[in-house]
Amino acid sequence: MSATILIVDDEPAARYALRRAFDGEFVLLEAASVAEAREQLRAGRPDVVLLDYRMPGEDGVVLLHELAGAESPAVIMVTGQGSERLAVEAIKAGAYDYLSKPYDLDELRSVVDRAVERQSLRREVAGLRGRLAGDGDFGAMSGSSRVMRDLFQLADRVAASDLSVLVLGESGTGKDVLANEIHRRSHRAARPFVAINCAALPENLVESELFGYEKGAFTGATAARAGKFEQAHRGTLFLDEIGDMTLATQAKILRAAESGAVERVGGAKTTNVDVRLLSATNKNLNEAIRAGLFREDLYFRLGAVTLEIPPLRERREDIPGLALQFWNDFARKYSRASGEMSRPALTRLMEHSWPGNVRELRNTIEKIFVLNGDDVITSAHVEMHLRKDAAPAASAFDTALAANDYRDARRLFETEYIERKLREFNGNVTRTAAAIGLERQSLQEKMKKLGILRADLAGN
Repeated sequence: MSATILIVDDEPAARYALRRAFDGEFVLLEAASVAEAREQLRAGRPDVVLLDYRMPGEDGVVLLHELAGAESPAVIMVTGQGSERLAVEAIKAGAYDYLSKPYDLDELRSVVDRAVERQSLRREVAGLRGRLAGDGDFGAMSGSSRVMRDLFQLADRVAASDLSVLVLGESGTGKDVLANEIHRRSHRAARPFVAINCAALPENLVESELFGYEKGAFTGATAARAGKFEQAHRGTLFLDEIGDMTLATQAKILRAAESGAVERVGGAKTTNVDVRLLSATNKNLNEAIRAGLFREDLYFRLGAVTLEIPPLRERREDIPGLALQFWNDFARKYSRASGEMSRPALTRLMEHSWPGNVRELRNTIEKIFVLNGDDVITSAHVEMHLRKDAAPAASAFDTALAANDYRDARRLFETEYIERKLREFNGNVTRTAAAIGLERQSLQEKMKKLGILRADLAGN
């Protein structure tokens, strides 16, 4: 939707000039006095108010004070009575910016563009914060990219069944979080979710950990203990890092999975268990099977459905939402107010390759919050805390080539191309359009379609 601008000026010629400057780009409202402006504001909340300073009756600064607040429109003071004193007074009272008549048209357009985009960003952040105050898109997981939406949709369908699920993905992508949410959405949600790290199982303790033991079964077994399979009865057993299990351990798990029965170490009684198996690994199991390091029969038993979480570098559009989610998490964790993540900061986060994936992003956001959380976070703050040994992020062209869908590839490339050009011209839409051979309005329409926010591409 087009942004709405309210023009408040007692001079008809001044209102006409401003109307001509923005006609066709925004929804325009007019008021010839502060009283008329209040009526317009009661009817609806504009995004930007172009407010004359000196008017008969109440002057503009009265209305400016009334509009102060987090939910207020961005107010740009426009007056022929320009002076340093008036500028300082307006900014202190909450004005977004200040222009003196006669103003340069390109400068006016640039200021209005930035004000509109700031309002857009504030609404976007408020919406994300409202949504992220509870769950993300899939429990604690968030992601608006197509690949993550498809993943969440499939995981939600699978959750209602008793099918075994194998979750694949690099370290730090959130495989355990996804498994936990599948359990939470299943009919077993009221029953235990038992997790075990298979890579951490010493060979001599595998049987006792998985299947339990009876009193006196070995030195130190002073009391009987149920194993993980029994603990997860009627619930879910999550086998993490299954790619690191020895072949002997794999055989024991396969036997229990196929028979649905376990026998404690040192015992003679067989116990039937009703367990749903979820598993995860960051290893390539097909390669492990070919190398004789993983049993193919266990692979098929555990992977009735396979869900793969893509690395963060392949879904960079998810990074701003995740960063804001973590920012809010830390504001609650540390119980203090904080600054905001600026658009340039979010852009810099998107440019990083994130070899540690979501885990690394969360740790980085926590460091930024603790050390710089009282400030508006800029790209310089982000740069300070990024891993310097990380490989550079793939270029827009490389990312586009990797996309499966032609429309996705074109969108990825166009988005980065236009964002880079806007940064070259400090966020000035008019100059950027001229440089790349587009009409200003065509560029604006393209930016709206791609979701590019102009003001925050200016500078750092």
